[in-house]
Amino acid sequence: MGSVLDLSQLLSELQPFRGQGQRLVFTNGCFDILHVGHVRYLKEAKALGDLLVVGMNSDSSVERLKGPTRPIQEEQDRAEILSSLACVDYVCLFREDTPLALIEALRPDILVKGGDWPVEKIVGAPVVQSYGGQVRSLRFHPGRSSSDLIQKLIQL
Repeated sequence: MGSVLDLSQLLSELQPFRGQGQRLVFTNGCFDILHVGHVRYLKEAKALGDLLVVGMNSDSSVERLKGPTRPIQEEQDRAEILSSLACVDYVCLFREDTPLALIEALRPDILVKGGDWPVEKIVGAPVVQSYGGQVRSLRFHPGRSSSDLIQKLIQL
């Protein structure tokens, strides 16, 4: 089970792993309503390295990106749910619209997003590539999204 940490705690926690040459995988998202597409994607991301850090948008960030009716779940609940997944080692909230500052601070070995994001559109890709890191767009699972679930609920 993972931990929910702020950036300074996370950097301190990761330091020993870096010294051992462990590969850090980073991804990010809102994770408003966790679904099987998220779970498959996170498991695939973890398989690429040793540690998986998930940057999670804060409530204010989600509202700016998705509109005034989102998020459905509060950030503390979303973080607790995410950190309970066996494949997630750490969750770190960010308040900005993008995780760029988090990526710059963490310097992940591998940066991943879902397949609906082409590599050239992934925030932080040039940063990670500049020091020899990898950027990957993982398989997308059509019909498996928070928006799809919300639409189904509205139609009930």
